[in-house]
Amino acid sequence: MEDGSSSSVSATKIIAAFAVIYIVWGSTFFFIRMAIQTMPVTVMGTFRFCFAGTIMLCWCFFSGERLWGLKNILPAFFTGLLLLYIGNGAVAWSEQFLASSLVAVFVASSPMWFVLLDYSKWKENFSSKKTIAGLLLGFVGILLLFGDNLVRSFTAGSGDNKWALASLGVLTIGSVSWAAGSLYGKYKSTGFSGSLNAGWQMLAAGIAYAVTGMLRRDWNDFHWQDVPASGWSAIVYLVTMGSLVGYSAFVWLLRVRPATQVSTHAYVNPVIAVLLGVFFAGETINGKQIAGLAVILGGVLLVNLAKYMKSS
Repeated sequence: MEDGSSSSVSATKIIAAFAVIYIVWGSTFFFIRMAIQTMPVTVMGTFRFCFAGTIMLCWCFFSGERLWGLKNILPAFFTGLLLLYIGNGAVAWSEQFLASSLVAVFVASSPMWFVLLDYSKWKENFSSKKTIAGLLLGFVGILLLFGDNLVRSFTAGSGDNKWALASLGVLTIGSVSWAAGSLYGKYKSTGFSGSLNAGWQMLAAGIAYAVTGMLRRDWNDFHWQDVPASGWSAIVYLVTMGSLVGYSAFVWLLRVRPATQVSTHAYVNPVIAVLLGVFFAGETINGKQIAGLAVILGGVLLVNLAKYMKSS
């Protein structure tokens, strides 16, 4: 996707990009869980982001873009570490101890962190009743959708409670890091295109995962032949749809739309996560959860409506 200001980019491209981060990223919780059942988190992260970053950089090279430039690479590396190594890594680590749909609950707090950390937009965000109402409504919907699962997870037993609480802390750090990295990437101007930025960010995260895996000796226990087809299929999906398509759309949207609006993907992603559970993992959905789905979508509508009214 090419760069451009929000006024020069067609509504169709913006809608398509939002559809990608809403739907595709919602499915990645499910595929991350599939992958880490067959390999360590650090190994999964290495494969996902090293492959995706390398493919993206090769595509940029053959498209005639200039790949190098230290003043541009360093911010991209820093952004990639905040977003994909710490932010996404918190999600993958926590899915070892929590259901993927439950992890999506906590990730849904990230729009709140966008509002709190985006100092330059404080006046605009906190003066918009629709934006605040939409963010709060979305979070209420998340609680309705997954409230029962949340209660069960913290009453399952002392051992489970210990790791569930640890996962909650890790996910909070990850959500803050994701918001901080998104805002840093948005406001730190570089000469790279969105695709080139995404390539370096993904490669930085992949390298960080690889180094962490070596320090933890995860690679010593990893054997290629022991990974079933489902594990490799999950990696392929995460590389292509989750990273090459989804992350590129996210990086591009941050350039052309307000960060608070882009962050609303965190409210829709759990919807996709729970639907995947219903259709592919035999989970059930009750009336309270259906109400939660409706409330979430209402919150997203309010946030988007507020932003479009200000830009019109």
